[in-house]
Amino acid sequence: MGIHVVGMGGSLGRDSDCLHALRLALNAAASAGASTELLDVRELDLPLYLHGSPLSPGAIQLREAVARADAMIWATPLYHGTVSGAVKNAIDYLETLAKHEPPYLTGRFVGLIATAGGYQALQAINTMEYCVRSLRGFTVPLVVPIDRGWQAFTAEGQAVEPRLQQQLAQLGELVVQSANRYRGSST
Repeated sequence: MGIHVVGMGGSLGRDSDCLHALRLALNAAASAGASTELLDVRELDLPLYLHGSPLSPGAIQLREAVARADAMIWATPLYHGTVSGAVKNAIDYLETLAKHEPPYLTGRFVGLIATAGGYQALQAINTMEYCVRSLRGFTVPLVVPIDRGWQAFTAEGQAVEPRLQQQLAQLGELVVQSANRYRGSST
């Protein structure tokens, strides 16, 4: 069975630059041989996480998709120096995998993308890296902070600059390669 990569992120806006970047990275993961699944935080429509509360349909979809994932790619817009509330809320729902076997993101690689209006996208990447580590996952060493996200993509969701397209493709491929290597070494 091949690697399954779940992309999670986006924003609550209708035309999300962050979601464009996530789709491009997932397309590269698919080209590298993985099956992929996109979890758009806007479509998940998650209520604020409250431990022990009944799970909404979007929360169930998120929990089940992450439980099936061999690897993930997360993408967030930068809001006030960190991840957006919508993406952080989705990350908080990963607590529902505490009793899953393996728990949380144990042994899964996660690629990280952030978009920003200025030059601070790396701040959101750093925050997500802490989250992945606390959930027992691994981040791949290549990250894609995207400055001036509103200018980075066409209306059709393609990267304006070939270099950005290349970086997103490398990230998608690296997530698949890392998951394949880990799977091969843990059997």
